[in-house]
Amino acid sequence: MICSECPAYLATQKDDDTEREKVAKTWSEEFNADISPGDINCDSCISDERVFRHCNICQIRLCGKEKGIPNCGFCHEYACEKLTTFFEIVPDAKKVLDEVKMAG
Repeated sequence: MICSECPAYLATQKDDDTEREKVAKTWSEEFNADISPGDINCDSCISDERVFRHCNICQIRLCGKEKGIPNCGFCHEYACEKLTTFFEIVPDAKKVLDEVKMAG
C-alpha cells in the first residue's frame, strides 16, 4: 500500500469528515463490511498512533512491525504465505511490493 494514495490516510491527513464518510461508504460496499466514518483515521501502516480499524488486527502489519521493516517488500521472506490472500483482494499491492523488493 502506498499511504500517499490511500483514501483513509488522505482523509485523515486533511482531517476531512466528508472524505471519511465517502471512504467508509465505498469500503463498506466494496468489502461487504460495516465501516463507519470514525474508522477512517490513519497516520500510516507503521504508525503507533492512529490506524484504520482493521490494521489493529492485520497479521501482515503486525509481522512487519515485529521485524522492524516499513513494508513486506523489505522482508527477506517476501512473498510469504500471509500475502497470498491479500494479493487476491488487493492485486495492485503485489505490483508495488514487487517493485520495492526489486529496488532493495
